[in-house]
Formats: sequence, C-alpha cells, structure tokens
Amino acid sequence: MLHPTVSHTTVRRGARTPPASPRTTARCSSCAMRHLCMPQGLAQDDLPKLEALICNARSVRRGESLYRAGDPFDTLYAVRSGSLKTVMAHRDGREQVTGLRLAGDPLGIDGISTEFHTWSAAALEDSSVCIIPYSALKHMCRETSAMQDRLHRLMSEQLIRESSQMMVLGSLSADERVAAFLLDVSERNGQRGYSYAEFNLRMTREDMGSYLGMTLETVSRTLSRFQKRGLIDAQGKLIRIIDLEGLRHL
Repeated sequence: MLHPTVSHTTVRRGARTPPASPRTTARCSSCAMRHLCMPQGLAQDDLPKLEALICNARSVRRGESLYRAGDPFDTLYAVRSGSLKTVMAHRDGREQVTGLRLAGDPLGIDGISTEFHTWSAAALEDSSVCIIPYSALKHMCRETSAMQDRLHRLMSEQLIRESSQMMVLGSLSADERVAAFLLDVSERNGQRGYSYAEFNLRMTREDMGSYLGMTLETVSRTLSRFQKRGLIDAQGKLIRIIDLEGLRHL
C-alpha cells in the first residue's frame, strides 16, 4: 500500500529533530542542478532574490534524518547533492519507504497541508540540501509568477510520481516492479547528466523491497534472475544496465 495510515503514536506533534549539521552558503547560479530546480522564465533581476531566499545549504550525513514525521513544518528543501529516502509509519510501527529523492528533487512538501511533516526523510549517503524558508517562498511567489508556477509544478510532479507508484504496486509483477524501478533511476540519473547505464544504487535491497511492496528475498532473487538473463550486472550497490530494451519489455 503506497500511503499507509500514519501512526498516532509515532507521529508526534512538536517532535524535535537532532541538532542541524553545519550550514554553508548556497548559490543557485553555480549549482549543477539548477536546470532541475530553478523556474523557467525567471527574470535576470529575480535571480538575486532567489539566491537571497535560498541562502544556506545543510549537510546531512548518511543515516541522519533531515526531518521526522510529526516535526513542525516551516521549511522546504531541495537536494543539492547525494540522495535521501522518505519513510512513512504504519499504525503498528512498521515503516515503508515512500520515495527516493535525488539531486534536484524537492523535499518537505508533505508538511504544507497540516504544518507538520507526514513522513520522515533520511540520507542514504552523505548529502546536502538547500534550505528554503516556506514563508519567504510564499512571499516571493506572490511577487514572481515564475516562482509560483515552479512550486505548482513541483507539487503536480510529486502527485504524478505517487500515482505512478500506486500503479506499480497495484498491477505489476515482481519482475516488472524491479525493472520499472531500475528504469526510473536510470532516467533520472540521465536527466542529471550522469550515466543512464551505470550507477550506484544507494538504497539497500531491504529499502527497495519496502518501496516496491516486496520482500528482501524477492528483490534479491529478481536482481539475480535479471543478471543471469543478461539484463543487468549487479555488483553490490553498483548497477550496470546491459539490456535497456530488455528491461523495458518485461
């Protein structure tokens, strides 16, 4: 199930996260991911405003939580480098991975509706995020239509991604689920200027199973079967796609 019911014992309003990691200055104009984050049609005069808004970046070490379910919401984030996973809790305490966020992806949109975060976000590797105060962003959206359009697009893209994931979980076989996941990561890496065919998959096999609604054993067997069929070469976290069309036609 893609959207498990949130546990009232796990989600604690007003819960506090550990002390934030040191912050550094962030500059949109020099960021390699600006083509994914920055709104198209932004006037040159508005760039300094955007950089003043997104003035800090925060490091998030592997395994560290950026925020937890129940934390008060006042900030959006954009992944500057690395990767994070989002996790939601069931009533019985079990957790389910709900998303993989790569460089250029937004984080924190889940907190807008209730002003408290619905799920948690944790780093899969040493990462960094840009910090975007939501109140200041709303003010800029009122002044700059391109910024408002970008925020709406981000929300729409997240809705589409979640709807697509529901289809994956509800109607595809185990082989099709794993293939769809690998193809998605491949495409997203290509959009970021990296290799379509070879990448380090920072998610553990267990996280993949949680995200795809499968057991750890099923994920491992499926990847082994893909390797025997010559579709991929998997060496630990390193995935090399050998037969892209073969994966697409599973």
